[in-house]
Order: sequence, then C-alpha cells, then structure tokens
Amino acid sequence: MNVDLDAALEPLLGRKSADLLAAQLEIRTVGELVRHYPRRYVDRGKLTDIAGLEIGEHATLVAQVASSTLRDMRARRGKLLAVVIRDEKGAQLDCTFFNGHKVQHLIHPGVRAVFSGKVGVWGGKLQLTHPQFEPIDETDEVRPFLSVYPATGKIQSQVIAKCVRIVLDLLDAGGRVEVTDPLPPKIRERESLPELGRALRRMHVPETDADIHAARHRLVWDEALGVQLALALRRQATAARPAPECPPVAGGLLDAFDARLPFTLTAGQQEVGAQVAADLAHAHPMNRLVQGDVGAGKTIIALRAMLQVVDNGQQAAMLAPTEVLAAQHARSLRAMLGPLAQAGELGGAERATSVTLLTGSLGAKAKRQALLDAQSGQAGIVVGTHALIQDRVGFADLGLVVVDEQHRFGVEQRDALRGRGEKAPHMLVMTATPIPRTVAMTVYGDLTVSSLRELPRGRSPIATSVVPLAEKPQWFASVWRRLHDEVGKGHQAYVVFPRVGDAEKDTDSDVEPPGPDEEGRRPPLAVLDIAPRLQEGALAGLRLGILHGKLPADEKDAVMRSFERGEIDVLLATTVIEVGVDVPNATAIVILDAERFGLSQLHQLRGRVGRGAAPGVCLLVTEMPEATAARERLAAVEGTTDGFELARLDLELRREGDVLGALQSGRRSGLRLLSLLKHEDVIAKAQVYAADLVAHDPGLATSPGLAALVGEVVTDDRAEYLDKV
Repeated sequence: MNVDLDAALEPLLGRKSADLLAAQLEIRTVGELVRHYPRRYVDRGKLTDIAGLEIGEHATLVAQVASSTLRDMRARRGKLLAVVIRDEKGAQLDCTFFNGHKVQHLIHPGVRAVFSGKVGVWGGKLQLTHPQFEPIDETDEVRPFLSVYPATGKIQSQVIAKCVRIVLDLLDAGGRVEVTDPLPPKIRERESLPELGRALRRMHVPETDADIHAARHRLVWDEALGVQLALALRRQATAARPAPECPPVAGGLLDAFDARLPFTLTAGQQEVGAQVAADLAHAHPMNRLVQGDVGAGKTIIALRAMLQVVDNGQQAAMLAPTEVLAAQHARSLRAMLGPLAQAGELGGAERATSVTLLTGSLGAKAKRQALLDAQSGQAGIVVGTHALIQDRVGFADLGLVVVDEQHRFGVEQRDALRGRGEKAPHMLVMTATPIPRTVAMTVYGDLTVSSLRELPRGRSPIATSVVPLAEKPQWFASVWRRLHDEVGKGHQAYVVFPRVGDAEKDTDSDVEPPGPDEEGRRPPLAVLDIAPRLQEGALAGLRLGILHGKLPADEKDAVMRSFERGEIDVLLATTVIEVGVDVPNATAIVILDAERFGLSQLHQLRGRVGRGAAPGVCLLVTEMPEATAARERLAAVEGTTDGFELARLDLELRREGDVLGALQSGRRSGLRLLSLLKHEDVIAKAQVYAADLVAHDPGLATSPGLAALVGEVVTDDRAEYLDKV
C-alpha cells in the first residue's frame, strides 16, 4: 500500500527507531523525517591527510580509532579520554576529549569517524583537542558527501542518516512513498526549481555541490511561499470583514488641529498620513504598520488618524506598553490638542473631544469615571495599557486601535482589541524600532508597511561614544564630570541600568543573556544598588530621581512629571524609559553595562536625548575588552545613528530564529532553511506569487497542494497566531 508524507514512520522503520525519533527529535511522520535536513556536509574530496597537517589549521579528516584510554585529569577533577586515530595511509594522530566518560562508548577501537578540529601541539606531538566527530556508517563509504544531521546524545547522526535513506529508497523505487509537489508547474519553470522529490533526495544524498545548492534553493522556496500564502490568506480574511468608513470630514477636528500646528509636516509625514487617511475611508479594516526612526514623528501620524475617526462619530484607543508611556502619551496628546481636547470644559473649543487615561493602577473613583467616559462615548480618545482590553472595558463605537511598540504586546491582547464591537476597528501599529524589509514582509506580512525615514526639522544631532573601561578606567570619572557640565548648563540627563536590584528575582531586567564573550562576569549593575553611591559620590550635589518598573504607578508618574518639570537633574532608570519618553531639556544619557543591551534597545535609549534645541550626547559604558563581539556591537551603535541600518545589523548579529520564531507560537518550527537576510529576493518574489494565487483562488479551495504547504510551514495554531499579529 502506498503512503504519503503524512504517513507514520513505524510501519517503515520499526517501532524502536520510530519511538526514538519521536522522543528525541519530535519526528513522527515521513514528511517530518525528510525535512530534517543535514546541518552540514563533509566533502570527501576535501579531506586532509594526517601527514599533511599544520599547526593552527582547522582540519577535517576521516580516520579509524586505533586506541582509547580513559584516565583522571591531572590539574582538576574529571576524566580525560586519550585517543589515537589512524587514517587510510597509516599515519597516526592524538586526540584528547574532556569529560571523556561521556563519549567513551562512541569512540572505541575500530570505530571510523569524521574528526574536525584545530591542530595543536602537546608533548612535542600534533593533536586535536576535543574535536567534533561523527561516526561513519559503513554504507557511506562510497558516497562523495557525508551528511551530518542535527542530533542528540541519545540518537546519533548516522542513525538518522540510515532512517532517512530507508525512506528515500522507498521514494526512489516509486513504490510505497509518494511525493506530491505543491508548487504549480509555472512557478517551478519560471524559477528553474527541481521537483520536490528530487530536491529532497539531493538534499540528503548529494552527488555534487550543485546538487546541494539546487535542492536547498527549492526547499527555501517551499518555506517562503508557505509563509507568504498564510499571510495572504490572513489579509484576504481581514479585508472581508466590515469596518466603519471614516473619510476626512471638512471643518472637523482634524482640520482644526492642522490649522493650529506650529510647524509644517515633513514630506514623509504627509505621504504616510495620506495613506492612513485613505485606509480609514474604506469599509474594510486598515491594518497598517508605521515604522520610523527615533523622533521621526509617528505620534503626529497617529493623532491625526484618531481625529479623523472621531470626526466620524467613532472612538480611538491608543495602547501603550507601560503605564509610564501611557501617561506620557495622554499628556502629550492633550498638550498638542489644547482646547480641542477640552470638550465640556471652560475654555474648550466649540468642537472638541476629550482624552481619557485608563490604566490598571488608577484609583477606584478615577477608574470608574474613565470606564464611564469610554462606554458612553464621552471620551473620543482613550489611552491606556493592557487594562484597555479587559472584558469590563466597553466602548461606545470603537473605530480605530493604535498600538504603540507592537512587539511588547501579547498576541491575545492585540486580538482582544481587534474583536471589539459589531464592526472590526481599523488598526494602526507604530514601531520606533525600524524593521528590515524582509522581516516586515515575513513577520508583519499581513500588515501594510509605511516608513518614515526623515526626521522633523529642529531635531538636534546626538554624539555617541563608547567608554572602554577595560583599557581606560580613568574615563569613568570623565563620564560623571560630563553630567555635572550638562546640568551646569541648565540641562538634564539619564543614567540607564540593566537591572532594578531587588533581592527577589529581577523581572524589570530587559537585557540580552550573556554571550560567549561574557560568561563568568559579575551580575549586571542595578539602579537600587548604585544610586546611593552616586548620590554620595560622583553625582553629589545633583538632584537625582529613580525610575523603574517595580515602582507603583503613581510613584512612576510622579517621578516622570518631576523630571519633565526640571525638578530632577539626573534620572536613574531602567529600560522603562526606552520608548516614548520625551523631555526636550534632557541632553545626555549614560548607559552602564551597555553591552548587555541589544542594538535596537541602545538606539531607542539614545533617542531619549537630542529632542530639543541643544545637541545630545550618549555614552556607552562597558568593561568588555577590545576585539570581542560585544565591543563590535557597541562600535556599530557609535558609528551610525541610522536606525534602519542598525536594525539590519542587529538581525545579522543575533539568531534569526528569534525573529522567525514569532511565526512558531511555541510549536516545532516549520521553517528550517529560510533566512531573512540570505533569501530576500525569494521572499519578495514569494509575496507576489502568494498574493496572485490567493486572489485567483480564494482560500486556496481548489489548490490542495498549496493548502498543504501552508499547513507544513505554518500549522493551525501558528496560522491562528499570524491572524492575531
């Protein structure tokens, strides 16, 4: 009986192998096995002979274990496995393995394996110290390439290879395993892609380098098209839902606001504003992402959109990631609107609305009034945190949801706001973390993307410098003198710490885990630990304030207000100030343990200064030595203020899986080969193909192969996730 890629493995491999694959790698079907691709290949034609080894080179060679001896280590506790290997020409080489008792059962006399490592010298003899090794299956002896698979301690690469070949042999025989190619022939021909069955075989058992390249290229196409089809289906489903039509209203609040603006919108703001205005006028929901660098003027775009909705009798909700930012947004919106935000108040404009703040920490009376204002429609604009999406928060007519810094909200939270009311509200997402084009196409592909690249007039330049304490510890004193100088000129400053510093587990830390350059280091600096020392020492005589996420909301708000009024000279804070905080008089920011933060975080923090007439300065303080990856990252921030360039560099430096993981919703990844950086052209083409395929075949009702491809790459729960992003 024939089986397809969805078939279980046990009838083909036997219970023992099938259970092992399921337990160790979550591989249960034929399709999952053949899509468990090799992580690398060993080219037999490029192997090194032992006799030709040179000190310092990285060598890969095939050899047989001649002897292995387990002994105690001399200088410390543990076992060391001393191994002698011999190649086909009889030359021998020493290998040493730490924690030898763990690999002793794999490396014993008679075993043939691929050994890879750096050639060193010990006791006057060449040796490999703790090399990588992959035992060789005897059936691989005649193959030009050895495929090395992602494996675990309980299932080795050669076991996986044997299982894969059993399935591939059945596929080749045209017998029990059938492979249906989901890609339409026109796409395969136009893009010169091999058929799926051939690509899978060549991926696992290549004959040439060209085989590997062609197979990988075809399988990358499957993943890219699967994702883009899923996103196209979401866009199609969203567009089918009714939304309130909110065209521009002549003589309304928006016109009044534009008339009182003390500056001219940039060309970019005008262009994006027109795009948003056109979206709001349609009867299907807007789903637009507005991305712009720090200070690009996204808030004006959002406010003008909210006023257009209010002019049509609808309400707008603005969702911020923190209470500090929500309160700041509410204050800045009221300030920008002036009398236009004072409906029913003395001095309010004849035609006005009101801005209501709703957060979880409001007092009972204030919260009751805010809830009433939202439900009655008295509040045209409601600003808040996740408290806005609680079940008991109702809106009279919610027409627009503005989400600030989308990446800080959970999927379910955003979806809860989308589902309010009889009609779906329009959605405008703002992010001050610029997103590389391929990330936007892949992770935010169900949103239409607009970019603001130019900064409004009047923004001051920011000078960024790395303060390398490892080489120049005396510079630390200069950092604090610079803050005294800025305050002496009538300005204010920030000092940012990675941690709060409570004795309990620090949940306000928003820093990256230690990298390979940072293992064994002291804990990150904490604001509560260092603040007293600064008050008594380096910053003595200055008025200091402390702000972090663990403070009660009213205290956070009070500290922020004091800083805005100039009653605090230096604000000691965690990353709670990362986005949205706007104090034009702040001209300097010192970021301690700067290497602990991501590039985008550092760029966001830097954007807190230079927001007024005076130039800004950003000092990145680090103890990391030169030539480390951490210092390279800081040098990148020092070298450019272009957030779009930094965003791409950030993607290059960190694991892409962290980004693509947003598509996975906690399940085993369906994306194994797709690279946002390497496959930009494929992703762009796949997006165009996907839009055309879904337009001509809504829901992919007549394309079961393509629907199955979507299911392989984005399973049901991940598709649901994408629908909510």
